[in-house]
Amino acid sequence: MKKIYSLLFVAVALLSATSCLKDLDTLPLNLTDPISETAYADENSYLMGLAYVNAYWAFVSQTDPGSADISAPDAGQSELLRQFLNLQEMSTDSFKCTWGDSYVADLCADSWTPTNTAVTIVYTRLLKGIALANEYLLQTEDDRLDARGHGALKETVHGYRAEARFHRALFFWALMDLYGNPPFPMPENIGGELPPQKSRAELFDWLETELTDLLAEGSDMPKKGEVSYPRPTQGSVAALLARMYLNAQVYTGTARWQDAKDMAAKVIGMGYKLHPSYEELFMQDNTENGAAADEFIFGIDYDKDHSQSWGGTTTYASAFFDKSRAIVAYLLGYDYGSTIVPEEWNGYHVSNEYVSYFNLKGISWNDPDAGYTYNNPDLEDFNGDGTVDDKDNEARAKQAEDLPGYTFGYDREASDKRAFFINQGIPAFDNSKTESGWRCWKFSGRYTDGHLNDQSFSSMDFPIFRLAEMYLIYAEADARLNGGKVSSSEAKGYIKALRDRAGVATPADDELTLDWLLAERARELMLEGQRRTDLIRYGYFTSASFPWPYKGGVPEGRVAIPAFRTIYPIIDADLNANTNLVQNPGY
Repeated sequence: MKKIYSLLFVAVALLSATSCLKDLDTLPLNLTDPISETAYADENSYLMGLAYVNAYWAFVSQTDPGSADISAPDAGQSELLRQFLNLQEMSTDSFKCTWGDSYVADLCADSWTPTNTAVTIVYTRLLKGIALANEYLLQTEDDRLDARGHGALKETVHGYRAEARFHRALFFWALMDLYGNPPFPMPENIGGELPPQKSRAELFDWLETELTDLLAEGSDMPKKGEVSYPRPTQGSVAALLARMYLNAQVYTGTARWQDAKDMAAKVIGMGYKLHPSYEELFMQDNTENGAAADEFIFGIDYDKDHSQSWGGTTTYASAFFDKSRAIVAYLLGYDYGSTIVPEEWNGYHVSNEYVSYFNLKGISWNDPDAGYTYNNPDLEDFNGDGTVDDKDNEARAKQAEDLPGYTFGYDREASDKRAFFINQGIPAFDNSKTESGWRCWKFSGRYTDGHLNDQSFSSMDFPIFRLAEMYLIYAEADARLNGGKVSSSEAKGYIKALRDRAGVATPADDELTLDWLLAERARELMLEGQRRTDLIRYGYFTSASFPWPYKGGVPEGRVAIPAFRTIYPIIDADLNANTNLVQNPGY
């Protein structure tokens, strides 16, 4: 049972009764309404308030998943995690979307502006998350505890404050990574002066100091095992530092490879485990099947009954599929009419270029028709009887059955266990054809025992940090320090552990290059919000030598993207409201 939800229910009610967070629709975005002292009259309120900050990546309002507390086209599209993933993945070769929304088309073509919906939502929500954390830190100062007669709670609340500082740091990291030079609101800016703007390098320095303090001996930040999942721990702090150090050259101009390697080693030494089944990491019960407990260092909690969201893992489980889910279900041993996803939104697609990273067996990339389970693009009346009904799904499934040894367009048993793809008959992605490209079911609607999700919403938690990433950070930092190839036995052992779990061979030592590691990150961390940052670190995001479909709006993608697009713009509304802000170059 996800204990966090009993706290979230009360936290949402508490905040709803004492403040109107929807007022953050008005600018400047650095401010939040003061939470009344009455909100903290009860001793339990301190943990309740922390729970709301903890869940802010997933919550869109204080009421229900259909009501957004910021201005957005619809509530589901206003969720922070959903749009954060769009900025990090849809702008790259990871996946594309054929929906008609203009902001989606601009992300796919790398042509966004300061008014792009996703750019605006992520910026707004990150600053609102910081505002919530700042308000919490303000309300939990020692003198305020004393004034309420809660002085005896100081030691406990100091731990809560450390967690709130981590959440604030994570929001600030995302601002630094995405927007480069954001505003820097602190508790003193609540109801006071407009916050200053920090450069990327300045914000990196502040974050390093803040996170190092949370890791220091005697810190109030809980250690692994001292608080229940999904609350952050010192492992979460160290994981964020490891990721920052890996990208330090981008953020500051100075490489920190040894620091990245050391910090990844620190996390690895804290007792996290590589869960034996990759597939179970992304099932509906990943908090109950042991996957999250083993491998997630920090995750976003979802529950189909108590923490409903049209973003997050509901989006990833639903947005890739239409009727093709019937053949997938059949090939997994379910009835033709069964589904492996909560809903079928038919928008997200993966290109041949990205799928080819997985070295699938039984498929020829030079001949799109070779080895496919079915290749008929007429997906409506599949069996040609003049009607569209369940018999069409059955016909697709039967066609797959007639090709023994091949499922989903490739031999799954012989292929990388991290590959969860199916093709509907038009393998090359075309943004004008909704049936083109590959569909991905990594984020599944299934439970470990085989039963299927019976609701629209997902219960699958999303990993912000997991142990596999720390293995890959360690290996890449080792390669960067050793002429571009993995050298240490520890790094090679981490790579072998990932490859063994995936059911594929570990390459020879001379093949463990930086480019191989980038491809391995594409396989291991697909759709986990890493791809844009990775490509920028490697210098490939803007390079014409690293094409992908519709890069820069060009169908074949052999085009350079202007360098200024390695960071997103400060949104116009905040520029107009805060005279301390200067727009990022190029916008």
